[in-house]
Amino acid sequence: MDSLVVLVLCLSCLLLLSLWRQSSGRGKLPPGPTPLPVIGNILQIGIKDISKSLTNLSKVYGPVFTLYFGLKPIVVLHGYEAVKEALIDLGEEFSGRGIFPLAERANRGFGIVFSNGKKWKEIRRFSLMTLRNFGMGKRSIEDRVQEEARCLVEELRKTKASPCDPTFILGCAPCNVICSIIFHKRFDYKDQQFLNLMEKLNENIKILSSPWIQICNNFSPIIDYFPGTHNKLLKNVAFMKSYILEKVKEHQESMDMNNPQDFIDCFLMKMEK
Repeated sequence: MDSLVVLVLCLSCLLLLSLWRQSSGRGKLPPGPTPLPVIGNILQIGIKDISKSLTNLSKVYGPVFTLYFGLKPIVVLHGYEAVKEALIDLGEEFSGRGIFPLAERANRGFGIVFSNGKKWKEIRRFSLMTLRNFGMGKRSIEDRVQEEARCLVEELRKTKASPCDPTFILGCAPCNVICSIIFHKRFDYKDQQFLNLMEKLNENIKILSSPWIQICNNFSPIIDYFPGTHNKLLKNVAFMKSYILEKVKEHQESMDMNNPQDFIDCFLMKMEK
């Protein structure tokens, strides 16, 4: 009986907190559909066709409207003009990124995709400069692309013109170009390490695009107590980190400070300064 009373009190507090947060913030945000307590507007979004749901909502509330995913308000920009005004005309004001708890847990705020602020700008500046030095946007990058294109053609010829699904092979080619810049090495399409990395990467892309991840990001304090694909995501990230760390150690042992070979060499040299 005592446990039931505690549960009811906790649920009541959560409900009141949800109602207070939604009502206190709505006056400062663009219009949008009325959210339900705790879960917000999740039930009003068609999981199978989210873009169609957002298009329908934009017809009612305009090109800028607010949705609640759980307790978290999300401002949606719909249409070319709204996106252009925010990301191009007012790009500096909208250059920040939202907080994604799962990404924070996986990357600890580092990297380019999910980091923010001064740290993000420094890493982005360094990465762009290093990539340019390795030929990105210049003619010299063509050698890497052409080499990979020849390997891709050879791999397709092995099918002997029989029907096949080229999705995986076509995904391997650009990843190999990136690997040649980062690791100074391309992988054979049958290389087991490369296949493992591609498998983990593809799994994470699918998981990150799923509605479950939105739920995880909005209920992060309690998500550790639930099973789900977010656990697979974190495990895959740990696997890729472990592999990259091995490569970093190899680079530390063989690096020539006067002749950096790839992105990792340049990053290690930058850390020494």
